Amino acid sequence: MDAVAALAPEPGVIAAACAALGLPRASLHRRRAAATRPSATVRPRPKPARALAVEERQGVIDLLRQPRFVDQAPAEVYASLLDEGVYHCSIRTMYRILHGHGDVKERRRQLRHPVYAKPELIAEGPNQVWSWDISKLMGPAKWTYFYLYVIIDIFSRRVVGWCVADTESAALFKPLFEDAAAKHNVPPGQLTLHADRGPSMKAKATAMLLADLGVTKSHSRPHSSNDNPFSESCFKTLKYQPQFPKRFGCIQDAKTFCRAFFDWYNQDHHHLGIGLMTPDQVHYGQADEIHAARQKILDQAFRANPNRFVNRPPKPPTKPTATWINPPNQKLAVQA
Repeated sequence: MDAVAALAPEPGVIAAACAALGLPRASLHRRRAAATRPSATVRPRPKPARALAVEERQGVIDLLRQPRFVDQAPAEVYASLLDEGVYHCSIRTMYRILHGHGDVKERRRQLRHPVYAKPELIAEGPNQVWSWDISKLMGPAKWTYFYLYVIIDIFSRRVVGWCVADTESAALFKPLFEDAAAKHNVPPGQLTLHADRGPSMKAKATAMLLADLGVTKSHSRPHSSNDNPFSESCFKTLKYQPQFPKRFGCIQDAKTFCRAFFDWYNQDHHHLGIGLMTPDQVHYGQADEIHAARQKILDQAFRANPNRFVNRPPKPPTKPTATWINPPNQKLAVQA
């Protein structure tokens, strides 16, 4: 457009150039006019005669910063002063003075949430750290749900206990946890149970149960799903199954589906986070034997066809040695 604007204003020349380039002539004329128009001189705005003097403005900011007004909105300050028979300036002027001093913000005292410690838990074997959570399963009609309770061992990824109920309650968790602890012979003082901050997890009944059984409780930080990754991962595996239904017709259908899923998950699912072994294999101490057998097969394959491999025999996926929730050193992290 600048090249067209530089053309001599001969009749038909600019019109032909604009037509050839697809440019609107009105835009071209506006640009040429702006280029030839003398620049306007910006005059300083005169100070209004009714403006407050410097000393008066300082008095207002000092007043607004007094302890009695420091957390009050200007409108509140204005009304309080009027009731006391005092007038300094308008509400808008108070805002302008506050803005000039960088004080335009929420002046009321704000709720300060407590600082929650990041949970750092390590499991170097089964039955050291369990994680539990509750997930909704959609029922037969809109706004109807069933509640799936799941307890998982974070080291072996074995689901050590689960149930489906039509309500969410700490009372339903008690028999589920007692049964899981008894089946796995968990002695007092050995186990840490981790959960988020849901009502059932923080309930007094749950805390008393864990105290009676000698179980240490641990909780995630609010709104931090990464603090409970193993339960979240298990629920995702469940709900991403191709046969997972959008809705369950009844609670018995939900129980039947979950029973088949958790049998497969514990016995047949080769989990990437535990060296492509099944949770049962790791939980019941078969990991070393299976890892050695896999290495033997790979060594045989290397000896039979060494040219198919680069420099050295292949290694099977690493077996788990320690599993963390929020490891202090990220190099120790084990994939959830």
